[in-house]
Amino acid sequence: MKFTELLTPQTLRQGMISSSKKRVFESIARIVEEQLPMENGEQYCFDCLFNREKLGNSGLGGGVAMPKGRLPQGTKPIGVFIQLETPIEYDAADKRDVDLIFAVLIPENMCSDYALCLPKLADYLMDKSLCKQLRSAKSADEIWKIFLHYDQCENEPSESDEEDTPISMPDNAEE
Repeated sequence: MKFTELLTPQTLRQGMISSSKKRVFESIARIVEEQLPMENGEQYCFDCLFNREKLGNSGLGGGVAMPKGRLPQGTKPIGVFIQLETPIEYDAADKRDVDLIFAVLIPENMCSDYALCLPKLADYLMDKSLCKQLRSAKSADEIWKIFLHYDQCENEPSESDEEDTPISMPDNAEE
């Protein structure tokens, strides 16, 4: 799964000011409601993030968090990325404050389809080079370009993949 399959330029925030995890969840809920209007959507989205967080902290470590939740409706998952101006206390296992948040909300009828993708996204979010670029981004547009570039690089065949690929010979080649 690519970041840009979940995110849109409208679901990115750069330099956001927030005082707590609760305030971040409120912001995520507002952003999701703007993109996917539904009755009581903002409150529902906040509640699903908050209740899921009670089951286990979404801090990945290294100043990164990946809260997730289920939406009652929708045709595809939605991602929200927030770069905070100042890190907030998050109760992450490594005790480090969080400044990069990538929230993923998945329609209930699609959860099993995407369950295996979430650990891979978490691995991508722990890439130190990616985090450094995201932290230094000065605009939401720059963040979008970083994710586009990362997705493109992740999907290019590596040198080892190319070595394993048999080279086909033209039909008229001499043996």
